[in-house]
Amino acid sequence: MTKLLIAGATAALAHEAAKLFARDGAELFLVARTADKLETVKGDLTVRGAKKVETYLLDLGQLDRHQAMFDEAVKSLDGLDAILIAHGTLGDQTASQQSVSLTLQELNTNFMSAVSLATIAANYFEPRKRGTIAVIGSVAGDRGRQSNYIYGTAKGGLDIFLQGLRNRLAKSNVAVVTIKPGLIDTPMTAHLKKGPLMAKPQVVGVDIHKAMQKGQSVVYTPGFWRYIMLIIRSIPEPVFKRLKL
Repeated sequence: MTKLLIAGATAALAHEAAKLFARDGAELFLVARTADKLETVKGDLTVRGAKKVETYLLDLGQLDRHQAMFDEAVKSLDGLDAILIAHGTLGDQTASQQSVSLTLQELNTNFMSAVSLATIAANYFEPRKRGTIAVIGSVAGDRGRQSNYIYGTAKGGLDIFLQGLRNRLAKSNVAVVTIKPGLIDTPMTAHLKKGPLMAKPQVVGVDIHKAMQKGQSVVYTPGFWRYIMLIIRSIPEPVFKRLKL
């Protein structure tokens, strides 16, 4: 895997995974919405050994610009082997549940924009009979909880979409990798209380890199979240409704 498009390249998890691809000598096309952060990440990955690093400034909530961006990535790198879709927001649940516009904004960022990019990538890789589409979801999508059900809805819908896309592309030798992090110590979760389950982004970066290299289907990271979410999914609804999760 040498030619990789990273959407949301300045996000902590994307950057950690990109460091490992840079070490491998990959060619990278980085997309993000903040110019100075994007240049900082580009410089870091260049120093770490990336063969080539191109950048593209874009707010990924602008779905109508996705195809042009993807076409530019293909042109700049003379083809693509993989895409990592890593952008997203963790909005204010209380504010969002009181506002239709905020709710739709969260769904657009965390669900619709990822679906748009994955669809474009699928239509590129499918006729070529190769490629990897990796998307960062969340354990929040495994079951709706009152504390973050709007964010969880976006990630849950994304999970179902990727299941279908994986089924569609399996016969074309295209891997669709769903990455489900738990609580990670990143700027996006800076407002949350840190506890023993909160992992470092470097750990997740290693898991993302490994999963993409192997073409794994679904990866919980850190791995213990698979068992935590199995328990949470198994709680009967009458009991679940009384819990404050």
